[in-house]
Amino acid sequence: GGESTTIGKLMVDYGLDRPLKSLIEQGLPVWGTCAGLILLAKKTDNALEGQPLLAVMNITVRRNAFGSQRESFETDLSIPVLGETPFHAFFIRGPAITEVGPGVEVLATLDDGTIVAVREGNRLGTAFHPEVSRDPRFHHYFLRLVQSVRK
Repeated sequence: GGESTTIGKLMVDYGLDRPLKSLIEQGLPVWGTCAGLILLAKKTDNALEGQPLLAVMNITVRRNAFGSQRESFETDLSIPVLGETPFHAFFIRGPAITEVGPGVEVLATLDDGTIVAVREGNRLGTAFHPEVSRDPRFHHYFLRLVQSVRK
């Protein structure tokens, strides 16, 4: 398996999965990018047998939806919660969000309609890597989310 499988197995092996899931369910803000998005999902439609998931977001994801490392790409996304200026996003063997359930807000899609960013309450998920961009707007958005919970 890949990163999400390895992270999931380590969470279980070190006993982090249940406490982390409990904290998130109690309101701890969390943001999963790429492999982290997969771990937050309730389901994957192409998971490896026994892949551990935290299952705290009402979404289904497809692992490696855009192909292998060579198919990695970057593109500008319209993300209204970040303002009018497009956000330059980097997709590196990323997942895609194939289904969203009640209470999940779609924040961004690709031109073909593929969902790549979502929010469900205090939980944020992105299929791309905002940390690779030099644009801090997504990080500021998450910080505002965290600050709103602290009040």
